[in-house]
Amino acid sequence: MQKMTDGNDSGTKIKICGLRRREDILAVNEAKPDYCGFIIEFPSSFRSVTADEVRELVKELDPEIRPVGVFVNAPMELVRTLLDDGTLALAQLHGQEDESYIRELKTYTDKLIIKAFSIKTAEDIEKALQSPADYILLDQGGGGTGKTFDWSLIPEIQRPFFLAGGIGASNLGQAIREIHPYAVDLSSSVETEKRKDPMKIRQVVDIVREIRIIN
Repeated sequence: MQKMTDGNDSGTKIKICGLRRREDILAVNEAKPDYCGFIIEFPSSFRSVTADEVRELVKELDPEIRPVGVFVNAPMELVRTLLDDGTLALAQLHGQEDESYIRELKTYTDKLIIKAFSIKTAEDIEKALQSPADYILLDQGGGGTGKTFDWSLIPEIQRPFFLAGGIGASNLGQAIREIHPYAVDLSSSVETEKRKDPMKIRQVVDIVREIRIIN
């Protein structure tokens, strides 16, 4: 059903989401997370950027960092275009995109697809596990809220998943050791006054690297 993991699989990966300024690119280039995320054409988020802005930002991104486009109920043509032209390495679907949308998108691209799910009950986990996406992302809600969900709902999952929602320097180690996600996804916890903070980004990336070494 899924193309399995993308790139080097040694240890938990880290994604810094919500980049929107050149300064953010410089910060991740210095810290070198595995992934970085751009919220694309979703004006209700202050982190939103246009397709053209993403293209310009990615030009300055370290090639070892994989750019992820975050889309909320976007036209499939927009997602396809940014995957096909090489701007994005992965697409993350964070709206109400159903299985038919995902299956159709996968017929047009070999790039990996992440589908986000809001987790409030064990039934939400079961629904996520049935997704045809390559990865699932388990979150508290709309994304970027800084709130966690009940991690005890997560069973032993036999497919790669991203863990998001309220993860920061204070609970990052706990999340990795207890939940064993394929990747952790951080946004608001690495911001100061709604801007990405280079020191906070470096701190969380270093924590993940240290855990990789220990494990």
